[in-house]
Amino acid sequence: MKISKLLSIITAAALCLGCLAGCGGANYTADNTEYIIGVSGPLTGAAAVYGTAVKNSAQMAVDEINEAGGLNGVSFKLVATDDTHDATKVATNYSSMLEQGMQVSLGTVTTAPGLEFTNLSVEDNVFFLTPSASGDDIPKYDNGFQMCFADGNQGKVAADYVNENYKNQTIGIFYKSDEAYSNGIYKQFKENLDSSITTVETLFTDANDKDFSTQISTLKDCKFIFMPIYYTPATVFMNQAKDQLADDAIYYGCDGFDGIESNFDVTSIPQEITMLSHFNSKATDGAAADFVKKYTEKYGSDTLNQFGASAYDCVYAIYNAMKEAIDDGKEIPVTISASDLCDILKEKFNGDFTYSGVTGNDITWDESGYVNKGAVKYVIKEANAQ
Repeated sequence: MKISKLLSIITAAALCLGCLAGCGGANYTADNTEYIIGVSGPLTGAAAVYGTAVKNSAQMAVDEINEAGGLNGVSFKLVATDDTHDATKVATNYSSMLEQGMQVSLGTVTTAPGLEFTNLSVEDNVFFLTPSASGDDIPKYDNGFQMCFADGNQGKVAADYVNENYKNQTIGIFYKSDEAYSNGIYKQFKENLDSSITTVETLFTDANDKDFSTQISTLKDCKFIFMPIYYTPATVFMNQAKDQLADDAIYYGCDGFDGIESNFDVTSIPQEITMLSHFNSKATDGAAADFVKKYTEKYGSDTLNQFGASAYDCVYAIYNAMKEAIDDGKEIPVTISASDLCDILKEKFNGDFTYSGVTGNDITWDESGYVNKGAVKYVIKEANAQ
């Protein structure tokens, strides 16, 4: 081979390697004409009710902000991608959103994909405020924050409720041991439970999530059952147990119960169904009631849930934080890089920034990325009258 040809090949290879090495640092926001917000969530599949609620609500907030003039005349755009609650699809979604100019994100809708998003976003210093990925490790790096309660927060708040109302009594616990969401809440719940309370516990996994006869037999005498699981397996349990548990028994879930009444006939269950929440979809006044009215007029009630309410607040919180930063003298041009915007937003969310909206008033965040706001007990369905 001639020396000149060999040198040409080496030069071409070096240029190619240089290009590949620089791809991760490409400035995809340089041509932006709008501020781009990205989110990955289940828009199809069994968890689609959550992702659809987040997409609809975030879009509604974006539309309202744009109709009001945007941020100093610059509009926002939402880019929503479908991960079907599958963590293996998040990397592709993440790259796609970056290539479309994503500057800030709502992260993911559910926890398992969220853990993957967390690891990807820290490498690029992309700020995210997730509405509903509640895993304790979701905000483990300084670029991540939650609008929802972390699993540990839900476990602690649920334990506080049980400690106050069931001291010296026996309660049941039904959880999914091979799921980060359920297991995380369960562990924190147990750690914070009063020592006077006796627990009867049973679990399930993906391998046995269709027949709960054994678990029902274990819990049949419990009048209060804590269920830190998603509503799909919960409805299977409730349907199979409805004639075996006492009619005055209480099911108590966390945010995984959100949307259950839109996807299951809760009136077929004689027991009370309730959940820990930060959103009251039956509110008759205030910000929550306004949100419910606007959402149902635009999208109907089938996907109305706290995941969407939280996403609506996420968009407005990001917008308000950006607006305050500009008022403080920061420059946030429409072409700002995700990393530069992240640094600005981290300073705000770690500082004295507060937000009041649909899911709470005077909401703040601590350096862990966890949210600080009050919780409400939401009764989905009361027990049948005796």
